[in-house]
Amino acid sequence: MTRTVRFHELGGPEVMRVEEIEVAEPGPGEVRIRVEAIGLNRAEALFRSGLYIQPVRSFPARLGNEASGVVEAVGAGVSGLAVGQAVSTLPAFSQNDYGVYAERAVVPASAVVPRPEGLDPVHGAAVWMPYLTAYGALVETAGLRAGDTVLLNAASSSTGLAVIDVANRVGATPIALTRTAAKRDFLLKHGAAEVVVTEDEDVAERVAAGTGGRGVEVVMDAVAGPGITDLARLVAPGGTLLVYGGLSGRPTPYPGIELGLPALTIRSFTMLEITGDPERSRRAVAFITAGLRSGAFEPVVDRVFALDAIVEAHRYLESNAQIGKIVVTTGGAP
Repeated sequence: MTRTVRFHELGGPEVMRVEEIEVAEPGPGEVRIRVEAIGLNRAEALFRSGLYIQPVRSFPARLGNEASGVVEAVGAGVSGLAVGQAVSTLPAFSQNDYGVYAERAVVPASAVVPRPEGLDPVHGAAVWMPYLTAYGALVETAGLRAGDTVLLNAASSSTGLAVIDVANRVGATPIALTRTAAKRDFLLKHGAAEVVVTEDEDVAERVAAGTGGRGVEVVMDAVAGPGITDLARLVAPGGTLLVYGGLSGRPTPYPGIELGLPALTIRSFTMLEITGDPERSRRAVAFITAGLRSGAFEPVVDRVFALDAIVEAHRYLESNAQIGKIVVTTGGAP
């Protein structure tokens, strides 16, 4: 038997239960992992509450697709992975099919990568969702180049911090937006070239000053909603505005040509565009692994909870108070 988080109805964090279920054997193309740590993502809260882009197909339902641990069993046809190997999972599968909120979890072998040497289980569970999103959006989709400028909101989230890291790695300049001054010093220390406190400062003036009036080549918008119009005005001609989240919870208008905007690309982005394409995924894993090994990338972990405190962990996730990643540990005993 293994302890697994499941939910039997849609709702808030309180619908989750830690239940004892039978340990599954991996089928063809699958591996079973002894999970040591689990990275929490907003997608799981949305899935649990029925607001995710993929609705829950059936109950009881499972959660989670980002974890680190040790390979415990390998299914038929799997190569390149061995029992006892330290690994992490890529968020490359539907929570309707697999879930890693558990002491042991079966996952597709195609979503498992070796954990880089020196990366502990907690940080190994905090890497892939944020860095795959940041790399995929900036490099693969927006074509970010050295000398470009990136403007990002929700900068203290795990993905926001990864956007800062990836921008710096490419040789671009990250400008971070934050609502209050409380997180300014942390963001600057993490590598933001400039931090604009939106409650106190004029964003347009700061961006114009920071880019010589040119505007930014890329906007990473995790908030969406009506504010997209103001962000669009800050994009340099030929630049790109990527919407990858909807933290505002409000409808997002499409800024029309009547605004007199320069020519720009506005599109949504999901990390599944990368993990769903084997070639793009291969490039992303290579880029991120190299950044981890060099020390350029270091995932930020805000708080660690035990598996039995999963309800409390999700409440904290939904508070938006964290800086970086929330991780849950299982104990990881063989």
